This record gives sequence, C-alpha cells and structure tokens, in this order.
Amino acid sequence: MKKIMWFVVLGLIAVVFIGTAVFLYKKSQQAPVVYQTDSVIKTTIVKKTVAIGKVIPRREIEVKSQVSGVVEQLFVVAGQQVKKGDILAKITLRPSMLQVNQAESQLESAKINLQNTEIEYQRQKKLFEQKLISASEFNKFLLTYNLQREAVTSSENNMLLLKSGATKKSEKISNMIPATVTGMVLDVPNKEGAFIVESSTFQSGTSVANLADMTDMIFEGNVDESEVGKLREGMELVLNVGALEGKPFTAMLEYISPKGISDQGTIKFQIRAAVKLNNQLFLRANYSANADIVLDKKENVLAINEGNLIIEDKANFVEVEVAPQKFEKREVKTGLSDGINIEVISGLKANEKIKHR
Repeated sequence: MKKIMWFVVLGLIAVVFIGTAVFLYKKSQQAPVVYQTDSVIKTTIVKKTVAIGKVIPRREIEVKSQVSGVVEQLFVVAGQQVKKGDILAKITLRPSMLQVNQAESQLESAKINLQNTEIEYQRQKKLFEQKLISASEFNKFLLTYNLQREAVTSSENNMLLLKSGATKKSEKISNMIPATVTGMVLDVPNKEGAFIVESSTFQSGTSVANLADMTDMIFEGNVDESEVGKLREGMELVLNVGALEGKPFTAMLEYISPKGISDQGTIKFQIRAAVKLNNQLFLRANYSANADIVLDKKENVLAINEGNLIIEDKANFVEVEVAPQKFEKREVKTGLSDGINIEVISGLKANEKIKHR
C-alpha cells in the first residue's frame, strides 16, 4: 500500500514538472510585442469654439388691429410675400351697447343744439342785413353756428366708426388691417371668426399677422465666458444648420453682449452675426444652428496626435523610435491644439515616428 502511494506522488510530481516545462516552452515561442507608431506630420491646426443658437429675421413685426371685433376675412396666408400697405384682414366691428348708446345720445344732443343755434343764427343774420347789429357781433353767432355743425359731423363720424370702421370722408378704413412693412407673412395666429382686441395705451392688443424681412437674417447664439474674450466684431463664422446638414452658411460677427447671463451654472454671452444667404437654399425663421468660430489658426506646422503625449511635472514627452521597436523618451515643446492634433514647436523632426499610446 505504501509503495502504491509513493508511485502516485511521483506521478503527480512528474505531471506538474512536465506541464511547467511545456508552458515555459510555449511562452518562449510567442512573438514579441510589436508597438504601433504614428508619424510626425505637417498640417493646419485650427482652434475654434462653438456657439449654439438659432437663425432669425433681423426684424419681425407683429401687426395688430386698431379696432376690436371679429376677423371677417383673411387675405393672406403664412409664407406669402406682401408689400407695405397691402390689406391683411378685414375686421367686423363689435362695439359694446354702452358705446353705441353714448354715441347715439351725443349725436342727438348735437342735432338739437344745432337746430337751436341755427334759429338764432338766422335771426341775427336778418338783423345784420338790416344793419341793426355790427359785423363783429354777427360773427360771434356765425362762429357758434359753424362749431355746432362741426359737432354734428363729428358725432356722425363717431357713429360710423363704431358701426362700420370708416367715416364719410376718410380714405382709410380702420377695420381693414394693412401691412406695416414689406416682407413675408410668418404666421397668421387668428383665423376667420376669431375675436380680437384692439391695441391701445392700456393693452398690446391681438396680433393679426407676423411679418418679417426674410432677406435679412441673423444668427443669435451664446458663447461660454472662457471663450468670449477671444472674440471680436468682424470675425467670420461658419453656420451649420441642423435642417440643412452638410450645407454650411457663412456669417459675420457684429455684436457681442457686454453682459453675461447664467445658464445651468455657467456664464454665457450672447452674440449676433449677419448671415450671408444662399440663393439656392431657403433659411426658415428659428432654424437651430451651431456656429464655428475660428479663434486661432496655424498652417503647415509640425504636429502629432495629442493622445501620444506623456505629461509629467508640467512637461510634455513622447517616445521616439530610434531603431525598429526601440524607443527613447524625449521632451517636446508644444503649441496650438485643436483637441485632436497639437503643434510641436521643438523636440521632433518631420517624418520621425513616435510610439502610439
């Protein structure tokens, strides 16, 4: 029994020894590690920031009614071009009964006063013709008579304005809403049959239509406070409109806000840029867009992939290939970076290879 146990132990030891020998032999036969390398290249490095915003018309106008009532008829639709003075809508007046009653009462009072004044005027006219009163005395009655006639005319016009929106001698009708500028109709918020409220000193009134000049568009966006100090008016922007992917527009920076606003814990500054339009593409109001703003640019400089840098104690190093698969650590001085490639000012030469990290 002891002999059997002895042979088993010897067998296990032999198996372990043989397995170890086989493992070490296979490991020695494995291929050595081959490191990938990247070349030092000459390229153009552009440092830019991105402003997120939208494209809007420079001037957008809300046309409001000067009378209250119901929209009887619309003469325009969204997307239509109009000229200044073109009629947009017709309003059916709906005056309150109190207003109508007051206007009718004023008209009746004015007519009664005119009748009494006319009787007195005719009596004084006969006396004047008989030279029983002076001209200055007669002119007083003539003035009173004329003023009373004007009061009746004014009361009649007031009644016509309340009921029809126009007076007898008026060339313009207040219930016909004209366009105040030349441009495109962006929106007609109230349809036929809708009740609208007039614009006055006490209220802004109801919008009849929104008009804008779509040939003069601007980009409005926000830039982070860390980048705004590098901007200046006159810089060129490249607009990438989300709805028109792959078809960028150019714009010229014309305004940088002097005051920042808080946005999700960061301070941002508003910018505006005039968009250069493309005749082949139509920019719609409120298109979302991203603006690429070039902050710095260097052409034909030595550069490497920024991910290959080794940063130690505020110094930059790379591993340069001095022989096939043999590398030495070398300090380099770097410059402008675009987030992918970084300029190499000194420490490397063109076409040298460095270890890929």
